[in-house]
Amino acid sequence: MDHPLTKNMKGFTLVELIVVIIVVAIMSLYAASKFIGVSQFSAQAAQQQGIAVIRQIQLGRMQSNIEDGATLHQRYQLVITGQCLGSRQACNSNTNEPFSHKVVIEEQDMSFSGPSAIDFDLLGNPICNASNPSTPGCDDPVSIDISSSTETESICINSQGYVYGC
Repeated sequence: MDHPLTKNMKGFTLVELIVVIIVVAIMSLYAASKFIGVSQFSAQAAQQQGIAVIRQIQLGRMQSNIEDGATLHQRYQLVITGQCLGSRQACNSNTNEPFSHKVVIEEQDMSFSGPSAIDFDLLGNPICNASNPSTPGCDDPVSIDISSSTETESICINSQGYVYGC
């Protein structure tokens, strides 16, 4: 005896098809992101990493308790060169040692522009003219540009030491 429901079952249900389509879409998005690479997001990633690096250098300086007139350790000075945004210690290093206080985006051609060096006082306020701190050398806000081959992002530091993407 044939059961009336068994002879009408000849395919997938709508729910099964939708689940399979969703799984295939998720897998294709993951695979496409691997082929596209990080080049489209490199300036934004460098901006976020730059903000974290600047805040780390700034906090280290605030916790150092070294007087403003004293010679600062190279770890507490922010340096901006064409190829480096980070502490003087990290940017001047000749080793391949990884530094947490330097912007590193692997396999990307990034360039940085802004004031060549920024020191911070004990309150975290930026001092651009470190040789003569009484001379105002910082614009308000201090702007640091990060450029990749496709886009440009900026980091700003206001006169009170607040670091943000602008």
